[in-house]
Amino acid sequence: MRVEIISDADRWNRFVEASPAGNIPQTFEWGELRDTLGGEVLRLGAVEDGELRGALLAIVGHAPLLRRPYLYVPRGPVVDDPAGPTLAALVARAEAEGRRRHAFMLKVEPSVPDGDAAWLAALRRLGFRRNRFATHPRRSWVLDIRPSEAELLAGMKEKWRYNIRLAERKGVVVRAAAAPDDVDTFYRLYQETAARDGFFIHPQRHYADILRLYGARDAAVLLLAEYEGTPIAGLIVVRCGPVATYMFGASSNQHRNRMPNHLLQWNAIRWAKARGCATYDFRAIAEVLDPAEDLYSLYTYKQGFGGSSILALETHDKPLNIPVYWAYLRSLALKRALDRRHHERELRQRAAPAPAAKERSAASTTAP
Repeated sequence: MRVEIISDADRWNRFVEASPAGNIPQTFEWGELRDTLGGEVLRLGAVEDGELRGALLAIVGHAPLLRRPYLYVPRGPVVDDPAGPTLAALVARAEAEGRRRHAFMLKVEPSVPDGDAAWLAALRRLGFRRNRFATHPRRSWVLDIRPSEAELLAGMKEKWRYNIRLAERKGVVVRAAAAPDDVDTFYRLYQETAARDGFFIHPQRHYADILRLYGARDAAVLLLAEYEGTPIAGLIVVRCGPVATYMFGASSNQHRNRMPNHLLQWNAIRWAKARGCATYDFRAIAEVLDPAEDLYSLYTYKQGFGGSSILALETHDKPLNIPVYWAYLRSLALKRALDRRHHERELRQRAAPAPAAKERSAASTTAP
């Protein structure tokens, strides 16, 4: 078995999409997004008898405070049998590529279930250690979309079915984007959503590139919801083999009572079914299903469509420079603590009564 750089997109994608461990961030196109994801990309393939046996797409990132490079394998590597020689060969080559670039670690996040004994044993044997701080959210909400549309609707919460029909009755129309300026429209909505909900978004070209690259093989779609010709919400779905994943969603501050997002998700599910997908992945929800956790509101929304949650294996790191790696862990722990404190402060602010409500409360307790 030898490990080589793979430049054939079709060959790479055929293997990744056929593997149970395949995932969108390990498809060939993901590496073409390097301008917005960080920089150099390596596509390493383990080849035996002319056939791909394993794939590892690594992004060469840089730790912000340490200003040192590292290799990150998002939702990979893609290997069917971690106990065999394939994973070891891929890791050895990735480690060599990392050392050539003076990287301080190799980080992997395989797209396999939490607690997978074979993967845990293999990673431990290859010198990896668990990292409790995940880069890619570990828990997702997924729906088996092989049943009929009637059965899928019946499996939703009653309020979700009602909202889908309500959107249609209130004049919301969903269409697949086709015009060149549809990405501009989506991005304006996405900026509005990010400002409202306080999350980071990439430059517009990132989403345009995803639609261009994956759309070239009918593996992505931008759906827009409109009311009286005005776009009020949108989402992007990308598929990898039998799994379609809801990647990004945006909505205007206007007309939210028309429930466009419920109708958008239903149309996205139908788009995935029409392309032979078996699973619709709503993507990230809270890792711990507790109302105090970040992303919990996403769980309450997504679970209404039916389905169940899945938890991926923990992040694993292979340190290549021990002193720098430990400095990285300390800085990461500090950042996560600050993020947690900020989230808790936001929760307290949301729970606090409005000033007028406080005045009314005070008046009611002091009046004779």
